[in-house]
Amino acid sequence: MNQTKVGTIAGFDLTVQNADGIRDFYADVTGWKPEPLSMGDYDDYMMLAQDGNPVAGICHARNGNADLPPQWITYIAVSDLAASLARVTKKGGEVVRQPNGTGPGNFALIKDPAGAVVALMQDPHPS
Repeated sequence: MNQTKVGTIAGFDLTVQNADGIRDFYADVTGWKPEPLSMGDYDDYMMLAQDGNPVAGICHARNGNADLPPQWITYIAVSDLAASLARVTKKGGEVVRQPNGTGPGNFALIKDPAGAVVALMQDPHPS
């Protein structure tokens, strides 16, 4: 996932109240290896495949992530987040969560016209 291209999946995250317990659940069930990711006063977790490549994140529902639903969220890389969000509403979708920053890695949650939720992420690795 380090060489994300616009229009491809940039990652998957699960944000929950009990991130430590869920981290252990997925480590046991899938064989993922958790790697702490410092968030300042606590750690979220990058979950690594057996080969050491990151495959997902398990995050605490705290601070800026407190309002995220406890479901797996897929992040799709876009070149211009603001322009993509304008097209979401024009095409009958809904912006569920506005971006809380700017630049690479910033994201917003959207709901498509069928009601499915996904995140659009400003290209995390711009050229």
